[in-house]
Amino acid sequence: MSPANVSREQYERWHIRTCARCNRRAPKSAEWSDGPICRTCFERAMRVRGRCPGCDTERLLPGRDTCGIAVCRDCAGISRDFFCDRCGFEGMLLGGRLCERCTLADKLTTLLDDGTGRIHPPLVPLHDLLTSMDRPKSRLIWLRNPQVSGLLQDLAAGRVALTHEALQQVPTWRTATYLRDLLMDSGALPSVDRRLLLFERWLAERLGSITDAEQARLLQHFSIWHQLRKLRAKASKGPLGPSTMNECRQQITQASAFLVWLTERGVELPSCAQADLDAWHAEKYATRRPARVFLRWCMTTRRMPTLTIPDRITTNPNPMGQHRRITVLQRILTDDTPPLGARIAACLVLLFAQPVSRIVRLTVDDVLHDDEHVAFRLGDPPSPVPEPVADLLLSYVQALQDNTSATNSNPRWLFPGRRTTRPMNPTTLRDALREIGVPVERGRTAAIRQLVLQAPPPVVAQALGYHDKSTTRIAAEAGGTWKKYAPGDHPR
Repeated sequence: MSPANVSREQYERWHIRTCARCNRRAPKSAEWSDGPICRTCFERAMRVRGRCPGCDTERLLPGRDTCGIAVCRDCAGISRDFFCDRCGFEGMLLGGRLCERCTLADKLTTLLDDGTGRIHPPLVPLHDLLTSMDRPKSRLIWLRNPQVSGLLQDLAAGRVALTHEALQQVPTWRTATYLRDLLMDSGALPSVDRRLLLFERWLAERLGSITDAEQARLLQHFSIWHQLRKLRAKASKGPLGPSTMNECRQQITQASAFLVWLTERGVELPSCAQADLDAWHAEKYATRRPARVFLRWCMTTRRMPTLTIPDRITTNPNPMGQHRRITVLQRILTDDTPPLGARIAACLVLLFAQPVSRIVRLTVDDVLHDDEHVAFRLGDPPSPVPEPVADLLLSYVQALQDNTSATNSNPRWLFPGRRTTRPMNPTTLRDALREIGVPVERGRTAAIRQLVLQAPPPVVAQALGYHDKSTTRIAAEAGGTWKKYAPGDHPR
């Protein structure tokens, strides 16, 4: 009887069973020693690996003994084997009795074929990177996307050049961005700051949406000769942070809004008066504040008269007290409920006054320790880590090393992200800290204020990676003086 002629009642009678592990009614995927297994429990069992308590062998543990403990197929009495016919790996098998990694390799070989029956030579590093990653099933699901498979085929056939400029022109920019990250991680493309590339693409779309030709030309000059020049110089020294890019986007957006506002007011930029500038800021000062960079550039390049830009002093409306900071820190150190990574990040904020954007860039190599001392390499010299933070930090580093995956092995981020060789997103870490009750900005401000009162501001700046002018200003705001130095002898 063909499947088309099977009634719903017959299908349920022949295929639907109560799963022995999750107790839900679902199509049966296997019949093992502990009973029928649904598809979800079957795939979950294919991910369980360890040392079998029955035969003391390190292997796949899909079965269950009478006590519900995971055991290997031999000890569970499962007749079906799960060994790949090509590489011999024991795990989830797909069509042709191949494991997920071998299936992924075949799929990539087909997509990256340059027409000669072999992988396009410049894309061989990408093939090696994808097949070496953990969770090959995720890569297989990714390749099902027709946009992904089509872009890979275009790269292999030469229809899309293997350059940053060509990938910037791909209409499906999200797919191209992720693939470009993989190409840079594998070495198939030279490394360029990804945030800078995304900003350049956003800028091209933003300028293309401006209908006034004169405004578009002016904003293009400002963005290319002022902003992009500074961003590229900064990217050559280190990765760009999300706050830097958001600020640049706001500056261009508000610059465009200012030009539109002047046009609606019937005023040309060269004839802009002080009254116009004051009226612009009086309406929405906080929103329009980023336009100051564009206004200064226009005045410097003599595109508008030299005027006075309104400025309002902003202060922290609710600073965090020292007692509150210590209370939060004590709770973080004594409460084992929050994740260990979030607790370490909270200590970096509350003890070392580190911003979240810098915390996510730390690697395991920045943790220095020997038999007696533990230190963080935040600046020069490294900052000593007090107890009990040191024990928590070493436990966290050890857990990271035990669970090192190929997706985050180079470099070994202290706070690894989900994407390949990328650290955790600062927003994700900031949200995690807020969930455990750590006020990030106020906590960092309170910590740096206390530190500059205990040691000279230049010393604090050098040890924690701050600029000495910033710590000097914070010390003056906190009531500190240059006459307070740490006690003891200080020879050069």
